[in-house]
Parts: sequence; structure tokens; C-alpha cells
Amino acid sequence: MDPRRPLRALAVAELAARVEAAPARLGGVRLVCLDGPAGSGKTTVAGRLATALGGAAALVHLEDLYAGWTITGAVARLEAGVLRPLAEGRQGAFHRYDWAAERFAREATTVPVRPVLVVEGCGSSPRCLDRWTALRIWVEAPAELRVARGLARDGADLAPQWRRWQVTEATEFTREGTRARADVRVDGTAAADDRGFLLLP
Repeated sequence: MDPRRPLRALAVAELAARVEAAPARLGGVRLVCLDGPAGSGKTTVAGRLATALGGAAALVHLEDLYAGWTITGAVARLEAGVLRPLAEGRQGAFHRYDWAAERFAREATTVPVRPVLVVEGCGSSPRCLDRWTALRIWVEAPAELRVARGLARDGADLAPQWRRWQVTEATEFTREGTRARADVRVDGTAAADDRGFLLLP
């Protein structure tokens, strides 16, 4: 069986309903972790899900917590600044990484207490967050498409960083068993399709 063969379509509203029906484990918040390789379509899926949830959802991009081209430390910053406060019923905050200036911003970005928090990004669903996570979503797409998307967005001069990042993320996914632990697996090649998301086995 082709591991990337879609099983069926999942409407955005259906995915949103599944999130709403999941138990809140982060205080009164349902934490949705949306993981997968760079360029797979995670941002698109996360944005569509957050839109479907309306004002009930806050959205955090894990790349805003990376210290440049490294996953190391991002989840710790997320946990300390955002997740622990939300678990206690308080708004969270973090300092967004400025990729152009190569440093974290001085001004804090706040994360309000809402019924759902969607966190998307490579490495966003490690085992250490399982106790708080209501739903884990994995998004994937062919490597050639992912690189093409990334270089179209970031510029061809960043090709060496992209190649190194692919090794970094693959190591993370293997260590955490990320794909196997996901509750939902989505084909990111069709993430923008109005029919909804195509599920993978």
C-alpha cells in the first residue's frame, strides 16, 4: 500500500468539530499541535482550522520561537511562556524571533486564553507535551514540493539552510515518533483544496 494514498476527505468543519469535542487538558484550553516537515502545508492547514473555529482559537507559529535554524529550545520557550500560564488560566506571552535581525524581539507577543490553542510548526508535538495535548495533526507532502515551496517563499540563496533543516527535522521526527503518534494525518499537497483535507493512513 502506498503510505501517501489518501483515505478520504475531511471537511474543515469536521476537523473543527473534532477539536471542539476533544477534552481540554491545558487548563480549560484544547491544545492542538500541528506538526510535519517544513513546506508541507502546516501553516495553511492551521490557518484554515483556526478560521473554522472562529474567535474560539488562538494560533501560534513555532518558528516564531526558534532561535534561527534550530528546533532546540523552542518547545521550552513555548512551555514556559505560553502553555504553563494558559494551564493556570492566565494569558501567555513570548518574544518573537526576528529572522532578519537574527535576534528575539524586545516586545512580547501575547497569547489570549481561548477555548483552543493551535500551535503549528516542525517539532510542535513532542512527547513532553502529550499531557496537555487534545489533538495531534501531522501534515506531509513530497520532499520536492516542500523544498520548492520553501525556496519560493524564502529565496534560493537559503537552499543550504533548507537542506540542513531537512536533516534536523527528520532527526526530531524519528526521535519523537511524530508521525506514528499523530491522531490525524493530512496530505499537505491538497491543503488548500476547498473540499477539505485529504487524510493519509
